[in-house]
Amino acid sequence: MATLFRLPDLGEGLHEAEIVAWHVGVDDHVVKDQPLCSVETDKAVVEIPSPQAGRIMDLHGAPGDVIEVGAPLVEFSSADADADAVDSGSVLELSANSPAVPRQRQGRKQLAPAVRRLAASLGVDVENIEGTGPQGAVTKSDVESAAASTGTEMRVRSVRRAMLQNMARAGREIVPATVTDEADIQSWPESSDITVRLIRAVVAGCQASPPLNAWFDSKAETLELHSSVDLALAVETEDGLFAPVIRNAANSDVAELRKSLETIKADIANRSVPRSALQGATITLSNFGMFGGRFASLVVIPPQVAILGAGRADVRVVPVEGSPQLHRMLPLSLSFDHRVVTGVEATRFLNAVIVDLEKPN
Repeated sequence: MATLFRLPDLGEGLHEAEIVAWHVGVDDHVVKDQPLCSVETDKAVVEIPSPQAGRIMDLHGAPGDVIEVGAPLVEFSSADADADAVDSGSVLELSANSPAVPRQRQGRKQLAPAVRRLAASLGVDVENIEGTGPQGAVTKSDVESAAASTGTEMRVRSVRRAMLQNMARAGREIVPATVTDEADIQSWPESSDITVRLIRAVVAGCQASPPLNAWFDSKAETLELHSSVDLALAVETEDGLFAPVIRNAANSDVAELRKSLETIKADIANRSVPRSALQGATITLSNFGMFGGRFASLVVIPPQVAILGAGRADVRVVPVEGSPQLHRMLPLSLSFDHRVVTGVEATRFLNAVIVDLEKPN
């Protein structure tokens, strides 16, 4: 008797996932809740446990394949299979460096899960690559070089696919406009935390100009103003762009904000960001200046209507009471949806941000 186990509902509106690694093989005997495989959604690695005990007859899909929720995943041979259990299953979230994720078949080259995923997406056989990493480990650069040498096209998946979809939607819906200015931060102590200061400044901007802390429903043509500042912090990684949310930033002190930032940093490094932490932002902050650049036209992600960007701080000559002085200046760019935010509302927001940033503490 054969029973078919389909990819279960992963929750939070997810419709598909990419197979990262199989932890079982054909003819293996498994027990209930034993890990079958790890799959990657747009934001996290998820482990799929077995819904039953039995022998595996077939596996549907290989590492790198994207399968839809409800599509066949594993075929069991079991006389006492419970069809209801096979259809449901439970899902466990893992970090990318969890012991279950990097487990590989005997004889296969050992390498980081992210590198193996990239190789699978590019159609590159890692067994034929001479690694340049520690102890000959295959790196992402090795895989990309191998793909380039064969003219392989790169498929956009996982985090980058989510980014692609968000940016495409923004391009279709948003009518963008940007205003820029600078904040004089010469009075800051050397120990100042620029990201925490920026978060506090965004809160000040939202209080001064509430229409920027809002969601716009273009179909219903309704603007929802938010009393709580739930700030998305844009974070660049090798895998793509993440934007975890700091909830109720207005009511968090400096220590709480720093703790939130450390948690975000660790979760992103481990690829264990809860999906709930990536949803519901009312406005976004991008501290792109840590990588370079002064001003930028940023992308507003619907239903939000504004994003503040901070460029690279530089010491420049500025006039102070009629005399030239060297001061540290922080470039700021505020992009907004001009369908619902006026230029006056945007500049009012930016002015409040600057006033807050120019305070010594």
